[in-house]
Amino acid sequence: MMLFPYFLTGSFFGIVIVEAEVVSWFRIQEMFRFQSFHMYGIIGAAVLTAAVSLLILKKFGVRSLDGEPVATSPKALGSGARYLAGGSIFGLGWALTGACPGPMVGLIGSGAPIMLVPLAAALAGTLAYGCCRPKLPH
Repeated sequence: MMLFPYFLTGSFFGIVIVEAEVVSWFRIQEMFRFQSFHMYGIIGAAVLTAAVSLLILKKFGVRSLDGEPVATSPKALGSGARYLAGGSIFGLGWALTGACPGPMVGLIGSGAPIMLVPLAAALAGTLAYGCCRPKLPH
């Protein structure tokens, strides 16, 4: 029962992304071909919402249930090569499958079981990163 609110939140998120056509392969292809602003608008709205939310959390000094301040750690850009490599791998996977992780789950829930294949690949990639992380330069 403790996880039920998260189930409801995830279900609501899934309904919203399906109705907003974020899971549409055609919308994603339009974005990658620079033919439509639809997806860029949604991504921009998400970034703006996250930025405002983080500012509010910081301003009011919100703390986690453990009493730790909710904050983000500073990022060191360095040469930017790791961000370029990671973003390119993510973008390539997104372009090939037509979905990033959130829409993958939404597509599975809306009746596209073939999306279990890229979801399994995403989970395998996450596991591989988790195993290799201590050896990687950060």
